[in-house]
Amino acid sequence: MIRDMIFGTIGGLGLFLFGMKIMSDGLKKVAGQKMRKFLAALTKHRMIAVLVGAFTTCLIQSSSATTVMAVGFVNASLLTLRQALCVVLGANIGTTFTAWLVSGLAVFKITTYALPAIGLGFLVQTLGNTQKRRNIGQVLLGFGILFVGIAFMKDGFGPLKDSEQAQQALIWLGGNPLLAVLAGALITMLLQSSSATIAMVQILAFNGAFGSSDWHTTLQVVIPFILGDNIGTTITAQIAAVGTSVAARRTALGHTMFNVIGVIYMLPLIWTGTFGKMVVWITPWQLSQTTIMVHIAVAHSVFNVFNTIVFLPIIGWLEAIVVKIIPAGEKDAIAKPVILEKHLLGTPVIAIDQAKREAVRMAKVAKEAVNYAIEGLEGNDRKKLKLAIETEDSVDNFQYEITLYLTELSRKELGDEVATRLPVLLHTVNDLERVGDHAVNIAEIAERKIEQKLVFSDSAEAEAARLKKEVNEMLDYISVALENDNIEAARAALENEENLNQMQIDFRRNHVRRMTEGGCSVEAGLIFVDLVDNVEKIGDHLKNIAQAVIGGLQWDGFEAKKQAVIKESIAKQATEE
Repeated sequence: MIRDMIFGTIGGLGLFLFGMKIMSDGLKKVAGQKMRKFLAALTKHRMIAVLVGAFTTCLIQSSSATTVMAVGFVNASLLTLRQALCVVLGANIGTTFTAWLVSGLAVFKITTYALPAIGLGFLVQTLGNTQKRRNIGQVLLGFGILFVGIAFMKDGFGPLKDSEQAQQALIWLGGNPLLAVLAGALITMLLQSSSATIAMVQILAFNGAFGSSDWHTTLQVVIPFILGDNIGTTITAQIAAVGTSVAARRTALGHTMFNVIGVIYMLPLIWTGTFGKMVVWITPWQLSQTTIMVHIAVAHSVFNVFNTIVFLPIIGWLEAIVVKIIPAGEKDAIAKPVILEKHLLGTPVIAIDQAKREAVRMAKVAKEAVNYAIEGLEGNDRKKLKLAIETEDSVDNFQYEITLYLTELSRKELGDEVATRLPVLLHTVNDLERVGDHAVNIAEIAERKIEQKLVFSDSAEAEAARLKKEVNEMLDYISVALENDNIEAARAALENEENLNQMQIDFRRNHVRRMTEGGCSVEAGLIFVDLVDNVEKIGDHLKNIAQAVIGGLQWDGFEAKKQAVIKESIAKQATEE
């Protein structure tokens, strides 16, 4: 019996988490981009930001994904830290949707619908003729697996209702709210899923594991576990934010603060039984075995909604405290939000200069991404590889914001100078974004090098260092060319690109020789060739920028001369007349 209970619980929990992941991934693929646009467009007001955070989390079934999106928007200057914290408050409410979903288990036999969902989802995912249909199939498949997991957990926990010792232990734990809160937090940390913890508590309660003689007592015992779950999910976010951007760490800390503080001020209401009575009063159904899961879902929602109501008016204070605790360091300076003032669009000459300034910053961020990737590959440093990928996210944000700004600027009435410079900048940000992509490619091949425990030969390491030096020099010249409209710097960058082309030829030849002589393994050689090719492609994109700068400035000079000739001709004609 014990073996069946353990196996059923472990297997059911695994299926629940697996199904949740599949469903969440599918939902993000179906609605991810739309959700990003939706989130960015509707979060300018605090209350709307909360509603958007709740709705987004309900839809994509992942409060972590919503938080990550909010952090990304902070980095892109689409959201302030205050708005991001409001979105996370909403995500807390949205994540309670899973508890309501699980409550359906008490109303009807869920496996009756789960098994057909798995079959249909698999068919749609496998046979779908479009990516959208395959994603919908993935959602159905995840939904079915999730509920099959719940059914297995229900059967696994079944014997607990007949075990007096297990009931007494859970009741004793629930009777000590502080211990129950800690237990709920610990379980959530171990499972890495607040939804899974709530589902387990709901199923245990439904099966009578907390005692079934008095369902009011059961509810009072269960509530502290739910509060602990809310703390546990924020600790997970804190761990995930270690080593990330300052915006991510601030958002994670804000999340932790309002959940921990919320649990602290809610504990007296639990000790006195007031919170449980309020849940019973709110829920329209009589408290019983059939409705205990619904009551738990109500308790979970009430806590998060009430906590949001408490913190929303003082969110500015929370923001100030978070910023004070986690100040921006020197390394965070380059990741400051993109600053593009919309009110300057009416003055195109100033607006284009502002866009150029941000393009220069984008070039410097792209350089950081490339350096982190190559250094991570040279030193087998996973920290730097992670930084390369995070920095590339900033490059993407720059591209999105600058392109959006320049698109809006293109709709204005532009003079010749701005009309000439605008396409140059558009091409520049696109090429810089591709530089960031190649940095990620290098980070990925570096990960392969680390996993396979490959080692470069001394000559290959020396060549990698030469590649890094050459591409760094080229990136510096590009930044100067963009910042100062410097044709000489752009031409110098073109020389770097020619050097990189020659290096690609020479280093490939050297690689073949090393392979022939047994100086390096085939696997390490493939990694090295991938590095050379990616750096050469970075050079190609930087060459495009240099040529665009040279072409744009030369066109400007030609046009200025042409206009001067026309003016001189008109003046001469007027004098003759």
